[in-house]
Amino acid sequence: MSHRTQVVVIGGGQAGLAAGYHLRRLGLDFVILDAQTTPGGAWQHAWDSLRLFSPAAYSSLPGRLMPPQSGETYPDVQHVVEYLADYEKRYELPVERAVRVLGVHRDGGLLRVETDSGTWHARASISATGTWWRPFIPNIPGQATFEGRQLHTAAYRSPANFAGQRVIVVGGGNSGAQIAADLAHDTRLTWVTQRPPRFLADNIDGRALFDAATARRRALDEGHTDTGGVASLGDIVAVPPVREARDRGLLKAAPMFSRLTRGGVEWADGTCAEADAVIWCTGFRPALSHLAPLQLRGRRGHIATTRTRAVDEPRLHLLGYGDWTGPASATLIGVGRPARDASREIAQLVRA
Repeated sequence: MSHRTQVVVIGGGQAGLAAGYHLRRLGLDFVILDAQTTPGGAWQHAWDSLRLFSPAAYSSLPGRLMPPQSGETYPDVQHVVEYLADYEKRYELPVERAVRVLGVHRDGGLLRVETDSGTWHARASISATGTWWRPFIPNIPGQATFEGRQLHTAAYRSPANFAGQRVIVVGGGNSGAQIAADLAHDTRLTWVTQRPPRFLADNIDGRALFDAATARRRALDEGHTDTGGVASLGDIVAVPPVREARDRGLLKAAPMFSRLTRGGVEWADGTCAEADAVIWCTGFRPALSHLAPLQLRGRRGHIATTRTRAVDEPRLHLLGYGDWTGPASATLIGVGRPARDASREIAQLVRA
């Protein structure tokens, strides 16, 4: 089956919904194709204890404040999923599920979006697939010999699955700290980081991080010295569970090990630790395989962009993958502005 529209948005998570809000306000004809069976994007697959870094009012998509969660300063995952489902319904966004995009192709003056449910032809497209679907695990010697369980952040759900076990959590970012704090009470935990963990001051949350990212982008755009953005403040937001575990002395990080063994890990000095499980909290990469037919990747696999627009394919915008597609664009509060700007550029293109 073949369809035509002005704009195809690929991905129905927070970035796709923000784009849909602005496209609707501009009066464009569009569709949002989402591979998930239910609303909520990647949030519906996150671990049970995950909390936002900011209060609800500072974690909102454009046009609709996230309501506060009763009894919680920092909303939990289920609250976010419910908010996204309500947002989609409130603005009557045209989301098609479950539709998996297989590839985006040039087709004369249009872009042809091939899916497992038919083909869409559009004047422009916004890729908003995020990073959750492409977890990154570094290549460490001995991984194939380790006889315990190995999993990534994306597969972690609850400490109940590891009660009483010897668990090594790898990663000094927010996910590593939060999952280590989650496991610190009921497991024999070893937290491993590439460098000593850098906790942000306890009074810094997502509001300050968004301001820092925005200030950095503005400075770079105006030709000023790089402020360092969020990285200049630290790596780990001290949300209450992390703060509690840290203050109780449960989050003491060891340096990165040099290899895995059959029964655990080993450091360069010969020190060993036994483990039943290793959890890799080592980040994600942009999920962009559907754009491969456009051949936009450079030598290092990066797609060059001007703000959100692909340099070598001006009909394509990339939204929500991190600072390279807009300051803090991978966050709820940060994605609204680049979504607005991308939508305005697309409106100019399709109406030219």
